[in-house]
Amino acid sequence: MDFDDDGNPIIPQGKLVLVRHGATEWSKSGQHTGVTDLPLLPEGEEGATAVRPALEEFEFVHVRCSPLQRARRTAELAGLTPDLVDDNLREWDYGGYEGVTTDEIRERRGFRWTVFEHGVIPGETPGETVEEVAARGSRVLEEIYPELHRGDVALVGHGHALRILAGVYLRQNPRWGRRVTFETGTIAVLGHHHEDPVIEAWNRRR
Repeated sequence: MDFDDDGNPIIPQGKLVLVRHGATEWSKSGQHTGVTDLPLLPEGEEGATAVRPALEEFEFVHVRCSPLQRARRTAELAGLTPDLVDDNLREWDYGGYEGVTTDEIRERRGFRWTVFEHGVIPGETPGETVEEVAARGSRVLEEIYPELHRGDVALVGHGHALRILAGVYLRQNPRWGRRVTFETGTIAVLGHHHEDPVIEAWNRRR
């Protein structure tokens, strides 16, 4: 946080708006979808279009988006034009759990596994720890911070990665993200109450 000459915090007036992509085949089935580049389902395109009026309430000075097609198509349908396609907004790399549901992983492992608590294993990709995903989110937040002093910022991406990024914004442990869900085709709005970062809306569709 920046401070003025008298030591008072300079609080960004812009809102940080997180946009989760619309529904895909794997988001419906509960399969972990990290690096797999799936398209939106027709209902996912409808959901991305439906959130457009909610986004029109903001005055975006900066928009950035994950490179994966489900996020880029969501941005397009939601009426957003990314200024930057940012690899740091990719979804969590689930490694050996890519394409596998939580129930299937629990059956294999023999206990009540969760990705936030127990992490992933290597597969076709190495996978990431929650701390590595949080580090990517931190880089995004550091880069967009000056823009929030100019106005609103939109980030279009994925459920787990955006939940972790929100935790970093709120100055929480990265595993805070396990305490919230983030539905497909919805937005979250983050801002400030005095100098404290806060959630102003979550899972908003309209």
